Amino acid sequence: MAPSQENDNAVSAGVQQDDLTIPLINFSTFLNGDSKTKQTTASAILHAFRTSGFLYLSNAGISPSTVQTVFSKSAKFFNRPEEQKEALTWETPESNRGYVRFGREKVTQSADPEEILRLRTSNPDYKETMEIGREGVEGLPNKWPDSFDEEGKEFTRVMREFHDTCKKLHMQVMRAIALGMGYEETFFDEYTDAGDNNLRLLHYPPVLKSVFENNPDAVRAGPHSDYGSITLLFQDDIGGLEVKSPQNTWVRAVPIKDTIVVNAGDLLARWSNDTIKSTNHRVVQPPAPSTSDESKDESDLYPTRYSVAYFCNPNFDKIIEALPGTYGDVSEKKYQPIKSGDYLTMRLAATY
Repeated sequence: MAPSQENDNAVSAGVQQDDLTIPLINFSTFLNGDSKTKQTTASAILHAFRTSGFLYLSNAGISPSTVQTVFSKSAKFFNRPEEQKEALTWETPESNRGYVRFGREKVTQSADPEEILRLRTSNPDYKETMEIGREGVEGLPNKWPDSFDEEGKEFTRVMREFHDTCKKLHMQVMRAIALGMGYEETFFDEYTDAGDNNLRLLHYPPVLKSVFENNPDAVRAGPHSDYGSITLLFQDDIGGLEVKSPQNTWVRAVPIKDTIVVNAGDLLARWSNDTIKSTNHRVVQPPAPSTSDESKDESDLYPTRYSVAYFCNPNFDKIIEALPGTYGDVSEKKYQPIKSGDYLTMRLAATY
């Protein structure tokens, strides 16, 4: 059973299974607490990132009604005619903006182009997405449906605002990480103030149960880690997200009402000299709705799932290298310095 998010303490039980703990952290104790309370919450967040790489965040300053509106606009967008969505199609990893049709992306840990092509052909990710970057980047405009109709204009307004709202939360979570690591609270501000982040709307259409029964390797999104610093994930109540445990099993990150799943990405792990974990996760089929009717109806389908992911990155022009305190001698640095934007483009180019 999923725990409630109502708790006056900073940390409570979230998911605990197979040596994996995904704590539930009340972020209001960081946003509104005194210095001692802020430090306690920051330490709990850093501990989660260093152990499981995942946590649930409640009371993070984004209202449930705002999230509900975003999900509603997302569902209406994916219900548009295919020709309208394709008119907004994703084109390049440098842009990373626009509509991605079913089967185009294959998330994987592989870096081998031939292996990725094989996986995309044999086991496509059962999803479609809409990618939204920050506004105002010269030569890289977002692909909005505002020219289609009034609903398209409203979609554009809502998603622009939500991108900015999530940017603010990204900066706050990074401030908590800074405190947890012993830095000044604003240490990461110069790395996050541009908002070079990606808002991804995801639609996992209904899928016949037989697809998964006939192909045990079929998934809605394959095993992968995220590329950037942190990810803010807003789930519906259907579920399907699973996280790899230390026992090499898959543990369901069950939806908890009015919370955000936050996980560390590869670039933050690299930045922290691997003292922070970027943990593999995937999206699989949720339980199908039960019915006594044995005819071919909804009981043969895994239901539609929607989610919204906000992929947070260091400003694209910033050089990322091992942070002070994460190594002793310089020989202990595990990675060469790399520009944030170059790293993200490299990873996206391999994915599509």
